[in-house]
Amino acid sequence: MLPPEVLLAMDSVGICGSDVHYLTAGRIGDFVVTKPMIIGHEAAGVVAKVGKCVKNLAVGDRVAIEPGVPCRRCDHCKQGKYNLCADMVFCATPPYDGNLTRFYKHAADFCYKLPDHVSMEEGALLEPLSVGVHACRRAEVGLGSKVLILGAGPIGLVTLLAAQAMGAAEILITDLVQHRLDVAKELGATHTLLLDREQSAEETVKRVLCTMSEAPDKAVDCCGAESSARLAIFATRSGGVVVIVGMGAPEIKLPLINALAREVDIRGVFRYCNDYPAALALVASGKVNVKRLVTHHFDITETAKAFETSRYGHGGAIKVMIHVQPRDANNSVKF
Repeated sequence: MLPPEVLLAMDSVGICGSDVHYLTAGRIGDFVVTKPMIIGHEAAGVVAKVGKCVKNLAVGDRVAIEPGVPCRRCDHCKQGKYNLCADMVFCATPPYDGNLTRFYKHAADFCYKLPDHVSMEEGALLEPLSVGVHACRRAEVGLGSKVLILGAGPIGLVTLLAAQAMGAAEILITDLVQHRLDVAKELGATHTLLLDREQSAEETVKRVLCTMSEAPDKAVDCCGAESSARLAIFATRSGGVVVIVGMGAPEIKLPLINALAREVDIRGVFRYCNDYPAALALVASGKVNVKRLVTHHFDITETAKAFETSRYGHGGAIKVMIHVQPRDANNSVKF
């Protein structure tokens, strides 16, 4: 039996790195594109119709869409870890289509009503922000934490925002692109570090330790490259936590003996789980400002150009937003 559903008139859809990767590589790990697939999963829309038994939403409600709907019956779902559900139906993850469409049907309880003062673009950005919230929760970021974030792309930047909101005292974020580091600094990073491809992880650790007041107790790798994962382990203080968010090669070499001897925990992150309400609360309260992440806007008829901009980083692109309806048409307050 299907859960209660709503039909949504889509409004704003952000382009994610995974969308670009499916376009260029045709797969991410075990998820392989075998037929034409509609992309899009960072999204917000307006309720156009409600199905039977829908109690939490009404026609006209503006909602953020949590794109993954689990089976609700397996052990993982019952234990509250629904992101690990083997039968998850996730937008724009083969074999399921995404929501960059005029209308899209979705489970009502995975749609979150937006307060009047939260824009549709902010609603769409709750998806990547939830990744950052989940990563920081997995790392147990809290008051006084000293955090190293590897990668200042969209996920690195939302992780920065989440870490700040959770009370981190010092945050160093790294990247190979100075423009991204400039944005990170603007968003409140304590330190930024421009990496050198020619330097080894061990050499870069010295730069990290010279920059921060002391070794970080939390490290979040938002790149997925072998070099960044190695750096995260080497740089984290003994007894600390390393969280791997970025997905790169299926197998990489890691300094496990170093991590074991110093009891550095290595934890994985897969999407998010029970994090959308927290992400919405952070944005609605004003504690987190995700608007700065959006650098480019396109109409849905310009989707090909939007993907080119996101893929190649034209014009310093960070987050590219596609508007299915005219921009701000559904905002209660004009931004």
